[in-house]
Amino acid sequence: MQSTGTRNPATTPTHCPYCALQCGMNLTPVEGGTVEVSERADFPVNRGALCGKGRAAAAVLAPGARLTSPLVRSGDGALVPAGWEEALDRIAGNLERTRARYGADALGVFGGGGLTNEKAYALGKFARVVLGTSQIDYNGRFCMSSAAAAGTRAFGLDRGLPFPLEDIPRTGCVILVGSNPAETMPPSLRYFTELRENGGTLIVVDPRRTKTAEQADLHLAPRPGTDLALALGMLHLVVAEGRVDAAYVEERTSGWEEARAAAMAHWPEYVERITGVSVPELREAVRLFCAPEAAMVLTARGPEQQAKGTDTVGAWINLCLATGRAGRPLSGYGCLTGQGNGQGGREHGQKADQLPGYRKLTDPAARRHVAEVWGVDPDALPGPGRSAYELLDALGTDVRSLLVMGSNPVVSAPRAAHVEERLRSLDFLAVCDVVLSETAELADVVLPVTQWAEETGTTTSLEGRVLLRRRALTPPDGVRSDLDVLHGLAGRLGVEKGFPTDPEEVFEELRRASAGGPADYSGIDYRRLTEENGVFWPCPAPTGADATDAADADTDREARTGRDTPTGNDTGTGSGGGTGAGAEAGLPTAPHPGTPRLFLDRFATDDGRARFVPVAHRPSAEEPDDEYPVLLTTGRVVAQYQSGAQTRRVPELNAAAPGPFVELHPRLAARLGAAEGDPLAVVSRRGRAVAPARITTGIRPDTVFMPFHWPGEGRANTLTNPALDPTSRMPEFKVCAVRVETVTS
Repeated sequence: MQSTGTRNPATTPTHCPYCALQCGMNLTPVEGGTVEVSERADFPVNRGALCGKGRAAAAVLAPGARLTSPLVRSGDGALVPAGWEEALDRIAGNLERTRARYGADALGVFGGGGLTNEKAYALGKFARVVLGTSQIDYNGRFCMSSAAAAGTRAFGLDRGLPFPLEDIPRTGCVILVGSNPAETMPPSLRYFTELRENGGTLIVVDPRRTKTAEQADLHLAPRPGTDLALALGMLHLVVAEGRVDAAYVEERTSGWEEARAAAMAHWPEYVERITGVSVPELREAVRLFCAPEAAMVLTARGPEQQAKGTDTVGAWINLCLATGRAGRPLSGYGCLTGQGNGQGGREHGQKADQLPGYRKLTDPAARRHVAEVWGVDPDALPGPGRSAYELLDALGTDVRSLLVMGSNPVVSAPRAAHVEERLRSLDFLAVCDVVLSETAELADVVLPVTQWAEETGTTTSLEGRVLLRRRALTPPDGVRSDLDVLHGLAGRLGVEKGFPTDPEEVFEELRRASAGGPADYSGIDYRRLTEENGVFWPCPAPTGADATDAADADTDREARTGRDTPTGNDTGTGSGGGTGAGAEAGLPTAPHPGTPRLFLDRFATDDGRARFVPVAHRPSAEEPDDEYPVLLTTGRVVAQYQSGAQTRRVPELNAAAPGPFVELHPRLAARLGAAEGDPLAVVSRRGRAVAPARITTGIRPDTVFMPFHWPGEGRANTLTNPALDPTSRMPEFKVCAVRVETVTS
């Protein structure tokens, strides 16, 4: 795919702008002043493979597809081009007026999981230091917050995958829960194919027979919202059949008896009635999972985007712990992160309750450390604010002005019509984006910002591998980076220093701010990222290194992150400091190698043990009834990405996936009298969406599926339920009650 504009003269190795695989790719200038995306075989994650979205990524760089000038709302209500100084002045003036009239917490900031680490870090700092507001969160709250909460609760630390993807083909069995990598991250499918080629087995848990499920040795199709019961039923059978690894449980865990008692209340026949998964299927799943020496459970949005998502993921973690499948080579629980920087995006401060380095905003020591790096009084830092949906729900009332950076909640948020209404009710809305998204169309000021190929910065993949995206092209005139935006606004709001526009300078400060935290990046720099093809965190600076001086925070890192004992070709130790004579003498030691595999010696809890958490099945927040008798679940298709703001501007992707649809079983279609392609209305308590029927036996008869990439009358998130998980504050995207109706012209 090609794009026009001014380019650097040489081929640039970089990474894809889309999902959390962060596939390696090359950008090369070609005749006519265009750039070509090509395979990059040296990056170990995708080994040269690219999906259609990655191959077409350069199309969004073209002037016709993207914004190239700031836009401001004119007196007649239209968005019209403006200069940068006028646009920044207008934003700063409105933010200042709102703060003066209503207080700092009337200012909101909404970030995105696609922002680089540098931009996410600077945005969090801007909210807390310049605006003084607690009201900041980001769309990654909608991605894997339940998995993060469950992982932290069980292991003391959240990193999407505690092992590299390369371990998947070498394990004995993988249970893939609520994930469809064949469509959401196609280059990763080879890992599961190689698993089976090596003699391992793949179990897929999904209410739909997806392209991924078609490749499984066993496909379990539970009723949406019952993944928690399914995991508990499997754990019940593990106990009943004598498959518990008692020595492991005794040596490396706590809380087993309570979790065991909770699981034993979920006998197989009871679970069959709840889930629709038969007892023989349950027994076969347990047999396949327990037979090999090593096994993994990997979850994605299916079990996580529920109002009980934290407990659901916790139940799958309990299954891993009871069978000794965590913190051992080629075993463990992991989460397949969705957004391109969904991992790094929540580690460095744009999440409502966190500071850089994955520190807790409520921890006095964390506040002191970050405040010292920022040069402010710890007491001046605001406390935790609202989670993403709660923030959006408060717009126009408690929160009067909003800055959005890299997100499109008009399409991506639950109960989207209500969120759109709240955005329209704001006193002032500013949006930074590369395209005129549906959210940007509502803004008072829109700022055009640089894209992945036009800027340098780091991202953190689903493996916890920190990567360097490199600038390959000069952005068009009239386009600036998000770092430039924050620098310009900070200066206008009275903070002249602390917001550099150079991403490497921002990263150097991020290193200092993260030093000693759970997500410690202090031993990572741009040179290492270039030379080593990425570095896994935690990667502390070695004792004596002059780059970060993290020694004051290193003493308890081993207890927090666990120590990674090298096995095979591993080089990471995760011990957090230098060793040997050099360290004893106070001299600089060799750089920490990074930590590809966590928890092999100990978990990141105070006592080094993983924690069982007793959980029990409970109904979804909204169950079917006579008025709304069908279940709706949502998800993605291979040719589109997230809210579609960028991919819907690529002709070849639109040709492959031109619009929304309603997937339903032939039996449901027959009851409705619907044929393939007929328009169907899906109605929930929150609204109505209309899209053509797609009839397939690959979905349960009690369930319909809609992809969520489109706005307008086919917007799936008009229907979804904003009921929140009590721990993660994740909305219940994956299950709600609806009725389906034929549409007459």
